[in-house]
Amino acid sequence: MELNPEQQAFKDAYIEARGYWVEFNDGLLQHSPQWLEAYLGYAGAPNLEGTIEPRLREMIYVAIDASTTHMFTQGLGIHVRIALQSGCTAADLIEVMHIATMQGLDSVAAGMPILTEEAQRAGIELPDSVDVGPILDRYEAVFGERPAWLEAICKLFPVYTDALCQLLFIADSTSGLSDRERTLIRLALASSPTHLNRESMRLETRRALSIGVSPTEIAQVFQLSSHLGIHACVDGVPLIVQADQVGAAVSE
Repeated sequence: MELNPEQQAFKDAYIEARGYWVEFNDGLLQHSPQWLEAYLGYAGAPNLEGTIEPRLREMIYVAIDASTTHMFTQGLGIHVRIALQSGCTAADLIEVMHIATMQGLDSVAAGMPILTEEAQRAGIELPDSVDVGPILDRYEAVFGERPAWLEAICKLFPVYTDALCQLLFIADSTSGLSDRERTLIRLALASSPTHLNRESMRLETRRALSIGVSPTEIAQVFQLSSHLGIHACVDGVPLIVQADQVGAAVSE
């Protein structure tokens, strides 16, 4: 797309503010420049008012782009690059991948209370003969809680639960990120538009407040996660522009 001077000035300002330019912006710049300008203001506002530093902000973007509920490779590559420029190490970003991996545990955490309730409703007794105390005691000693879903899965699958706890212990004991960073990254994953696990959002919000994270920082995480909405334009806008060009060529 050949840009006129006004469009080029806007593109330069966008790159200066965001650090990158993506293909679908060409279509928006051509067909909806006022909206694109307004979106730039919207997307940049949390960084003007918020207190989350660029390093953590980029780790949040890396996590939600890498998440199995999104897996947006183009954005992931952009934000990995900016994260490294913002002071992250490769080890930091690998740990972000660890955190994103454990998002899958929400299937168990959300599913076991449902299974327990529905089994009771159907008059089915779940196994309760396994001594789960030692495993749950170890978990509580590290994480300060004894979640009902963990106890429920432990009664059914103690070997699995022990292995799960060991994985969580290793992640906790070898972490190079702060408690604040890990909690806010988990909160971003839970609040991502592609996931929206409200119970996980509540849990991570509670954890964040308990370690001194401010309500402002928590609200900023929600804002950053919401930016995934623009990814509706990633494939949609180029396809619309391409189809429009083909239609115009045919009609000539």
